[in-house]
Amino acid sequence: MEANELLKKVRKIDIKTRGLSQNIFAGEYHTAFKGRGMTFAEVREYQYGDDVRDIDWNVTARHNRPYIKVYEEERELTVMLLIDVSRSRLFGAVGEDKREMIAEIAATIAYSAITNNDKIGVIFFSDKIEKFIPPKKGKKHILLIIRELIDFTPENPGTDIGVALRYMTDALKKRCTTFLISDFIDKHDYTRQLQVASNKHDIIAIQVYDKRDTTLPDIGLMRVTDLENGKTGWIDTSSKSTRKAYSKWWYERQQAMTEALSKSRVDLASIATDEDFARALMALFKNRGVR
Repeated sequence: MEANELLKKVRKIDIKTRGLSQNIFAGEYHTAFKGRGMTFAEVREYQYGDDVRDIDWNVTARHNRPYIKVYEEERELTVMLLIDVSRSRLFGAVGEDKREMIAEIAATIAYSAITNNDKIGVIFFSDKIEKFIPPKKGKKHILLIIRELIDFTPENPGTDIGVALRYMTDALKKRCTTFLISDFIDKHDYTRQLQVASNKHDIIAIQVYDKRDTTLPDIGLMRVTDLENGKTGWIDTSSKSTRKAYSKWWYERQQAMTEALSKSRVDLASIATDEDFARALMALFKNRGVR
């Protein structure tokens, strides 16, 4: 991509997603993704109803009246984006293509993170780890991430979610909040890796799909190409049994995905490319915030 074109796209996504984050998501994000520990803040005089286990006996002895330790939530989080950069994300028939929506969703989450003073990092994956951007803070870091989201070219075409989950589990020692963003078109079984990763990290799955992924149109003979393995062929979409078999494939794949996520206690937002992703993210954040 030419430098000028890339800068225009970065600027466009920057303006849109920064505005969404600051005006809509900041409060919901803060509520949905809480800190993981407590740090000492101060001591104050004991008040009726305070937990006696929090009494600071040293201060109490000095002042000859009870004082308690006050703690506050350790708010800073590390947020990781696991971004599927396989070739199937290039597909787009209804609405924008999956790559564009994935970039906008990821950028919005990234801005929500730094607005709340959290670190943000990225793992780009296909059927291997394509690139790791360590977690950092700051506007320059966000712009770097956005540039990579727009212009990154993977070496491999396939998808292996398990590889990404295993890498994150090994690479990140501290617990982090992880957004796994993919169309989840994956021929591998990633259930085990998901269970292991979810025991260590807080994982949220965001599926971005095109409605043409779900059903075949009735338009007669159609030439199709598998974007991930490059194989091409012809199918007769006027055949009712062919369309039914394809719909069954999609349904069974979705069932397998939701079952794997449910077993690992992973929340899911499934968003079509012609839908408003902001509304879906708001619903996801609100649901987590009321728990």
